[in-house]
Amino acid sequence: MTEVNMCFAIGIMLFDTCLERRNAHMAYRSILVNLDIDQPAEPIMRAAIDLASRSGARLIGLCATETPKKHAEEIRAAFLHLAANRIEAEWRGEATTPTEAVVTAARIADLVLMAAGNRADPATVVLRAGRPLLVIRSGQHALPARKIVVGWKDTREARRAIADALPLLSVAYDVAVVSVSPEPTPAEIQSLTEIVTYLAQHNVKARPQMIKSADETIGFLQVIDASDADIIVTGAYGHSRLREWAFGGITRLLLDENTRNRFLSC
Repeated sequence: MTEVNMCFAIGIMLFDTCLERRNAHMAYRSILVNLDIDQPAEPIMRAAIDLASRSGARLIGLCATETPKKHAEEIRAAFLHLAANRIEAEWRGEATTPTEAVVTAARIADLVLMAAGNRADPATVVLRAGRPLLVIRSGQHALPARKIVVGWKDTREARRAIADALPLLSVAYDVAVVSVSPEPTPAEIQSLTEIVTYLAQHNVKARPQMIKSADETIGFLQVIDASDADIIVTGAYGHSRLREWAFGGITRLLLDENTRNRFLSC
């Protein structure tokens, strides 16, 4: 092998190593799933195991109840049985409120999962956990990530949500980044263009959608309804949190409904 060819081969090897490290960095390595003692647990278990398996992640099953219940042991046994020989799994049973248990355990996870209608309060979790939250719609047994809609407004929370969702966005074949404004300004158009460019630098092929609508919430929901998206990604509480709680908004609406898979981060 000539010196030039050897240098070229070494360069390819170094590039492949860097790419592997980059892909590893973008993966979720630890996922926490909250299993509600008052809900059917198998659908969310299967969805969480499916995601952990595809991510190569360790899955932590959590069930919290303030008073001991026999059903908690049944949930533990079912979780470990379904996870056996598929993923690395850990079980945590806590004698406290579900919300507090999730917030505390989130420190050891890259991503928190829960089912819609969970006793753990998703608003409190997303505000306090310091981790992205994926709320899975009722009865979902798997978590496809083929089509994703990203709600974009140039806020800290939206930027954080996009960065946190990169492992999911990188495997989707259709990513739409949607910005809604009554009168789109040049600055809003520029920010939308630049965030799509940022995603392209992370191997995410996204398309920008600037929607003109007098009501931003209604405009965004219309896009979601027309998209048939598998997952909706948004920053949580992009306005002042007091205003968001008082007047609703996208965050409150997405947290309150049970028919979509919602990824939120703040």
